[in-house]
Amino acid sequence: MDYEPQYLAGIKFFNACEFYEAHEVWEDLWTESHGPSRCFYQGLIQLAVALHHFGNGNHRGAKKLYHSSRSYLQPYLPSHLGCDTEQLFVEMEECFQELLRCNEDTSGIEIDPEWIPEIHLDPSLSAVGGR
Repeated sequence: MDYEPQYLAGIKFFNACEFYEAHEVWEDLWTESHGPSRCFYQGLIQLAVALHHFGNGNHRGAKKLYHSSRSYLQPYLPSHLGCDTEQLFVEMEECFQELLRCNEDTSGIEIDPEWIPEIHLDPSLSAVGGR
């Protein structure tokens, strides 16, 4: 499968924990996109920003974007464009679990590098999920 170069570049940044850069690359792709993957890209953008916020201690922003990223990505389960969105959801939940459990005082909660999700493409998962 031929993937958009910006999609691949964003994944490379994402997996290197350079979430702001991933967001920037995917935002350019999202702006240019008008097809069925547009909301998928929006979900990836919001996930990258959620992780960026979490890493910087902006817990309120991280939680908000965690939830909205899942809403955007939900229609693309179980996979889309080679991305195992089902596995990504599992990894997102593991990464954010402690933060999501706390309703008010989130001081002292830090992102655990061991639980940060990664995206690994599998061309056999190229079919569009729910779209």
